[in-house]
Amino acid sequence: MIKNKSFSQQPKHIAIIMDGNGRWAQKRGLQRLEGHKAGIKALERTIDALQKFNIRAATFFAFSTENWKRSKQEIDGLFDLVRLHCKQNEQSYISKDIRVTSIGDLSKFPPDLVQSLERLKEKTKNNDGLIVNLALNYGGQDDVVRAVNKLLQSGKTKITKRDLVQNLYTNFLPDPDLIIRTSGEKRLSNFLMFQSAYSELYFTDTLWPDFDEKQLLQALNDFAGRQRRYGGIK
Repeated sequence: MIKNKSFSQQPKHIAIIMDGNGRWAQKRGLQRLEGHKAGIKALERTIDALQKFNIRAATFFAFSTENWKRSKQEIDGLFDLVRLHCKQNEQSYISKDIRVTSIGDLSKFPPDLVQSLERLKEKTKNNDGLIVNLALNYGGQDDVVRAVNKLLQSGKTKITKRDLVQNLYTNFLPDPDLIIRTSGEKRLSNFLMFQSAYSELYFTDTLWPDFDEKQLLQALNDFAGRQRRYGGIK
């Protein structure tokens, strides 16, 4: 069993691109939805591990603005899994002092799914532990465009970086210190594009359903060895 440990430097906010559910299922001769079910289990394991390593916040890329291109059957199956996760984990999140939040445009989702998510967010809003932030119907470019339009509509004629930061979906979080992507792909795929300017990137060949505490520890150890210069010299 892996024991908790201290790191020379530790991320306050980790963002995770949970990639590889479909390939995990395909390798086993299963339907894609079975990969997404296994991915939910990996999400739950990872949340427990994040708490164990005292991470303050984690954003999970759960459904992108591009995922609407997938089949209706797969999308409906994903929505069912989100509903089930919200229902089954409400008491667990409360007892573990986890605060659930979300970013993205929920207006295109089924009303009952939005209601389930909003209920979970309301029930956990006063918790002080790990922030579990779900990116749902989220796209990094859309996030910036939305923020700019909000500022223009408010009468702004000159927009500063501070203005943008305050109007992005993630205005309640620090920028991610570390972004993890599973499955071997090495790109951000329109995830937190503005916020990731100085994020450390960590890529692993592990498919998301196989991601666990050991994999997270490897990422944290790798992050601890990075030199974060932010354009300066050390």
